[in-house]
Amino acid sequence: IPLMLFISRFPLTTYRRHANLLLIGSGLFQLLVFTPLGAESGGNRNWVNIGFTTAQPSEFIKLAVAIWLGVYLPAIIQRNGPSNWRVLMPILPLFGLMALVLFGGDMGTAIIIFLVILGALFFSGVTARVIAIPILVGLFGALLLAITSPNRMARIMSFLDANCIDYTNACWQPLHGKWALANGGFFGVGLGQSKAKWSWLPAADNDYIFAVIGEELGMIGAIVVIGLFVAMTVIFLRIIRSARDPLVRIATGGIMFWIVGQALINIGVVVGMLPVLGVPLPLLSAGGSSLVMVLAAIGVVLSFTRDEPPIKRTRR
Repeated sequence: IPLMLFISRFPLTTYRRHANLLLIGSGLFQLLVFTPLGAESGGNRNWVNIGFTTAQPSEFIKLAVAIWLGVYLPAIIQRNGPSNWRVLMPILPLFGLMALVLFGGDMGTAIIIFLVILGALFFSGVTARVIAIPILVGLFGALLLAITSPNRMARIMSFLDANCIDYTNACWQPLHGKWALANGGFFGVGLGQSKAKWSWLPAADNDYIFAVIGEELGMIGAIVVIGLFVAMTVIFLRIIRSARDPLVRIATGGIMFWIVGQALINIGVVVGMLPVLGVPLPLLSAGGSSLVMVLAAIGVVLSFTRDEPPIKRTRR
């Protein structure tokens, strides 16, 4: 939280001066996962040992991509035009960063970085025809990665099988997540009284924290959590609508797609609307890197509200 408040004092010139440095630094940080400092968990090599703890470099990439696009995308569009597919050429290095994350086996985080890029493009003013190109390429790439990975195919097949009873393997986590929600009922079993989190539900403190919330606080608590993310979306959209500087619109759009999109994916997985992807619930799941970078991203958006006159008037 102190880091978030510190970042909230930055002027827009800070991001313009250091956007390239942030992007290059996050890429070099991600490369460390392939060195002896890299750490693996659950089949994903996406962490770095930094002595007293571990860090997840891909979380830094999300914020760096949003800021870099906010700084440079307006000039790219002005040079090529909003309806020209050539606006995508200068941002190809960003897809290279996604590839680094995929090499570590973390498809869920790569999808979130892709959402950041889509959010920035959506609020940059480029046409839908241009945005459709990376969407189609991304869908094809995700399909290819899924069918070439036995683990991912097992998750997808268990998701498609409505009568999946293989609860000792692929169906264990999705089934126990739903059972935890069902056990919570309308009012929940009480704060701290979850039974599923005691070794019955894998990843109870990170990927499936929403199931524990639903069990302990019931449907009411689950709706409150969803409502808070909806409120955050409304605030982001008000900032985007009031902004004059394209940096503010684009970076805020990318950050909104990141935080809210990741929350929707996480909740969709828990309630059975999506196959298991392995992304945390922002601000609630365990994971220091995720929490720090989400708060840092919120600090960036707060700094926009201080530097943009129309947003300052709206805030007052």
